Amino acid sequence: MTPDNPIGPGPGLGEGLPGGPRLGRPRQAATHYVLTEDTPVYVISVAAELSGLHPQTLRQYDRLGLVCPDRTAGRGRRYSARDIQQLREVQRLSQDEGINLAGIKRIIELENQVLALQSRIGELADSLEGAASALQQREAAVHASYRRDLVPYQQVQQSSALVVWRPKR
Repeated sequence: MTPDNPIGPGPGLGEGLPGGPRLGRPRQAATHYVLTEDTPVYVISVAAELSGLHPQTLRQYDRLGLVCPDRTAGRGRRYSARDIQQLREVQRLSQDEGINLAGIKRIIELENQVLALQSRIGELADSLEGAASALQQREAAVHASYRRDLVPYQQVQQSSALVVWRPKR
């Protein structure tokens, strides 16, 4: 657990439990899984307990498309830390703000759209920066390729003579 993620991935199998790993079996090399906020690790009963909701409520939210957990091969739900945070947010909006579930679904859709647009803006800004850099490099290459020996340069003599112009009548 971290201050940013109060539910965290928790201890690995056998770690932090009384007795530790099972005795009598040789310990196999652990496969290295990367646990992120999006890693589906919690079954519905644990997710319900962590979010403070009833498992039937989680099933209803899944049916409505509010919080859609990943599924196992056997179609069991697996919730990630991000899903649990979203469950808590849905509950807060519903209970504290009085927003109905259709409104909450629309809010979630709009927040996801904003995140996607912000990501796209970042991609476009990076692309623009790359294009500007390439343009500057090409411009510098063109300027470096100028041949200065093709145009002979002669000093122009300036005269201090005064010329008067008179129109014809």
